[in-house]
Amino acid sequence: MPKFFQYLNRDQEEELSRIANQIVSDGKGILAADEDSDSMGRRFTPLGIDNTEETRRLYRQMLVNTDKEIGKYLGGVILTPETFWQNDDNGVPLRRVLADKGVLPGINVDLGTVTLAGEQCDVTTQGLDGLDKKCSVYKKAGACFAKWMCKLTIVEHGPSTLALKENANVLARYASICQQNGIVPIVEPAVLPDGSHDLETCQKVTEQVWSFVYKALMDHHIYLEGTLLKPNMITAGQSCTKTYTPEQVGEATLASVQHCVPVAVPGMSMDICLIQ
Repeated sequence: MPKFFQYLNRDQEEELSRIANQIVSDGKGILAADEDSDSMGRRFTPLGIDNTEETRRLYRQMLVNTDKEIGKYLGGVILTPETFWQNDDNGVPLRRVLADKGVLPGINVDLGTVTLAGEQCDVTTQGLDGLDKKCSVYKKAGACFAKWMCKLTIVEHGPSTLALKENANVLARYASICQQNGIVPIVEPAVLPDGSHDLETCQKVTEQVWSFVYKALMDHHIYLEGTLLKPNMITAGQSCTKTYTPEQVGEATLASVQHCVPVAVPGMSMDICLIQ
């Protein structure tokens, strides 16, 4: 009779499932406060604010020190590594300020994209080297979940099969490392809105991307009940000349979710909504 190695024990599974369900509990969403320094600069510069580590700390402090009522509406906040280790003016870690309000602190752990050599417009995300050690440190410091984005672009002959396989595998490796350290992975395979493609093309490509991702997650023994998905909406490209209604976008997105996302996944967090 075949024997299978135990990926996670029961206690690990229960902890991951509890965290994932808490993040997407009724009426709650996720605040993405993980803009990099360049993105913050684009916000600060028009206002005449210097883009420094201190001004970024003050900005994030303003967010986390708002009324305690935010605990009713936020399940978690994604932080940058810089913000994760910063304190408020009273010397209290910003991550602890969030936890005291019932909001779970999370961490963005990817290191951005690099070109996938030999392909037209494809990239892959880096940051797996040393991730296990980083996750161990983040978990001990109070991180409950993490986020990792892989970007895929729709072009005439892409994304390529290589890009689909590579990015799905990278997301699965990241998810595995997180779960082994007791951190819930938010998996984000982002099909970008760049281009002139129509809604139907976006739907076809997105479903292909999600199918590759969930095949890779299963191959890597990922405990789906302890994960969350951060997908793109199904939309036409920004340069598409055809107009679609919000209802068409919503129907296409929901159909793709039903086609590709396993029911074991506790929830999905999009930029404009949250689905359970």
